[in-house]
Amino acid sequence: MTRVFFKTFGCSLNHSDTETMKGILLDYGFEIVDMLESAEVIVINTCCVKKPTENKIFNYLNRLKELKLPIVVAGCLAQAMPGKVKNYALLGPDNITEIKDIIEELMHKNVMQILDRKQKNLFELPKVRKNKIVEIIPISTGCLGNCSYCIVKSARGDFYSYDSQQIVKRVKDSVLTGAKEIWLTSQDTGCYGHDIKSSLPELLNRLVLIEGDFKIRIGMMNPEHLLGMIDEISDILSNPKVFKFLHIPVQSGNNRILKKMKRKYAIEDFVSGINEVRKTHPDLTLSTDVICGFPTETEKEFKETVRLIELIKPDFLNISRFWPRPGTPAARYKQLNGEITKNRSRLITSVFEWDVLEKNKKWVNWEGKVLIDEKGKDNSWVGRNYAYKPVLLFGDYELGQTLDIKVVKHTTYDLRAVPL
Repeated sequence: MTRVFFKTFGCSLNHSDTETMKGILLDYGFEIVDMLESAEVIVINTCCVKKPTENKIFNYLNRLKELKLPIVVAGCLAQAMPGKVKNYALLGPDNITEIKDIIEELMHKNVMQILDRKQKNLFELPKVRKNKIVEIIPISTGCLGNCSYCIVKSARGDFYSYDSQQIVKRVKDSVLTGAKEIWLTSQDTGCYGHDIKSSLPELLNRLVLIEGDFKIRIGMMNPEHLLGMIDEISDILSNPKVFKFLHIPVQSGNNRILKKMKRKYAIEDFVSGINEVRKTHPDLTLSTDVICGFPTETEKEFKETVRLIELIKPDFLNISRFWPRPGTPAARYKQLNGEITKNRSRLITSVFEWDVLEKNKKWVNWEGKVLIDEKGKDNSWVGRNYAYKPVLLFGDYELGQTLDIKVVKHTTYDLRAVPL
């Protein structure tokens, strides 16, 4: 019974792949351990979207050298940049079904590298949820876009959608086994169905008919896809089984930079799309992303991004300094000085934090239900309300518990509440 320790970097899709690998190994009699000191083999599921994450992965690998344990490097970095980890056993995102084989060979000193491109059927595989009430379900893989800064296609390949029948069955099975939140994930959920004559709204309309006490969180979608289904998405967000939450990455507030990024929308369209959804759902929780210091971005163009954030006032903002990724067109552009990107990141962070702190005031004295979905620090628990706002409570609770609460305080990143 080989003891395996997993470390996962990256997005919810990576975490879903880790859950599947754990399920496969358990079925074959392996033991999954939570303590690195107990492991006989280590699997690191990697991300390569951002340079800082890549640095964290290599720092982690360097710290592991003294343990002298066999290591499998799985996931996106292994697939997109195998030369950087050529001395390790490698397992690409399309090959996670072979996790048992690569570990068994590694234990016999045979270092395999399995990086084949192939479509995989995830839905017949066992899975171990990291969070017992959260089921992460990939609905597609790959991306229709071809952004000049992005390395995802090198890691995840061409786009294809998973069969809707299998997704429906997975949701039903998950709810029966205690899942309260269903996270639909992908590189771009808005693309779903493009290749199988379906669509994201069509899939969602099937999922909300499933019986049970659960809520769906729609994963990231790019603006151009939202623009083609605003009415349908607004209707879906009205369903009590769907969190009033959208993650729509804008990346820049300037149209010239968007063209350099090869993004497929204009700022005016992005703003009008968000405003249209908010007409029906003024309490929508909006998450977006921006990149600071994209090559050739001027100070004036960056300030347009700052003004955009001030205008749309997102609830969550993922701020990235530009980092060139190997093999991407943007890596060949003339780069800005690192101090410029750092200062721009600091500025937009301070603007966002002030705006969202003011925005969160509206939730003070709100009363309603939250679902406890995460253990926090210092005897705290995180609940989510109907808009997926994080609500912090202190006390003795448990995952999956639903509470009636009153918000008594707000911070930049959460609400604070007491039970009623």
